Amino acid sequence: MLDRTIGIPSRIDPGSSPFSTSPLSPGIGIEVHGIDCSADIPDDTFEVIREAWQDNCVALFRHQNLDEWQESAFAARFGQLGKVMHNHNGASHVPGVMYISNIRENDELIGSLPDGEMYFHADQCYMPNPAIATMLYAMEIPSTGGNTLFSNCFKAYETLPEDVKQRLEGLTAMNVYDYQANPTKRGSIIRDGIPHHAHPIVRTHPGNGRKSLYVNRLMTDHIVGMDAGESKELLEFLFDHSEQDQFVYEHVWSPGDLLLWDNRSCNHARTDFSAQERRLMRRVAIVSG
Repeated sequence: MLDRTIGIPSRIDPGSSPFSTSPLSPGIGIEVHGIDCSADIPDDTFEVIREAWQDNCVALFRHQNLDEWQESAFAARFGQLGKVMHNHNGASHVPGVMYISNIRENDELIGSLPDGEMYFHADQCYMPNPAIATMLYAMEIPSTGGNTLFSNCFKAYETLPEDVKQRLEGLTAMNVYDYQANPTKRGSIIRDGIPHHAHPIVRTHPGNGRKSLYVNRLMTDHIVGMDAGESKELLEFLFDHSEQDQFVYEHVWSPGDLLLWDNRSCNHARTDFSAQERRLMRRVAIVSG
């Protein structure tokens, strides 16, 4: 049976000092120190964390020891939790919690997206109301690979040439995700019945009013109403621009890491890893807040 705890000794003493933050990289992200995510965090402290996370797109909480209920309860502080889309083999017993894993029990996968590299994307951007945030908790990790990269789409937009910003005004792009046919690579056609939805290429964050790019290499198929060749050329430029090293942080996981990212302001990707090694992550999607 799946062991849903990882037995990490707590290295956090909430009473010893107030929490603090430090940058994860020059381009994106903060690490939050001194917070036990299973504890009852005071409202004023939580609001400071929320604001810092929204401004920096990604927040990392290390050395956490969380069960399914504790992770979902912490995620619910940020907003309404989404429904589990793929509860493989009944691995999750908590509404809103799903597993990302290549582990099999009784010859069946216990999680989604088991293997391989994934291009940059924003979760559920192919839906009318995409997830605003995602929380991912590391339980078992391979010896190398399976890292998660984050790209700051605030900074990607802010550094665009002014003529490109003007060109993007009012444009929408079609986003599509074919889970069954091609879950980790960019597809070439939109099959009948596959979820897809158009969203503005530039969106304004409701929490801080900053503009960001909302396109990604994995799921953005084309710009609505634009010639196919022109659409492809512009999207490739935007993909390449937003994936520059100056905007990207690559997270090398350790068990007990809890990462929260804002799908409204950053894209994320995954590096390849050996299918012969176990990888077990637990994910919660936040759909409104």
